[in-house]
Amino acid sequence: MILLNFSHPLTPDQLEQITQLTGHTIERVIALPTQFDHQQPFLPQLESLMALSELSALEWQTASILVNPPSLNFITALVLAELHGRMGYFAPVIRLRPVAGALPPRYEVAEVLNLQAARDAARLKRS
Repeated sequence: MILLNFSHPLTPDQLEQITQLTGHTIERVIALPTQFDHQQPFLPQLESLMALSELSALEWQTASILVNPPSLNFITALVLAELHGRMGYFAPVIRLRPVAGALPPRYEVAEVLNLQAARDAARLKRS
């Protein structure tokens, strides 16, 4: 599985949690640090960021890809739209949560969100 990391670096413990939750080995982590200039349009910045992924069209369409999304919601919305366009479906994303009482603050992987399943279920609710 390829992990696209648009956020902070993940720890070995977090990577192990992802492996346990998904049942898949992480073959590659592609770091895509997301710091956008708020004074500039976001779409061109996203295009520049996505060029750093170095994935081929075949990989986008056939590889098992998991996403650690950016923290800023506007960028995440653009990333998900971009990935859907390249992959043809919504990629699953990981959700991190703070470890209760941890000093200094630490984060653990809470769950893997299956966005495509959520989308498919929502389609059934159309009236």
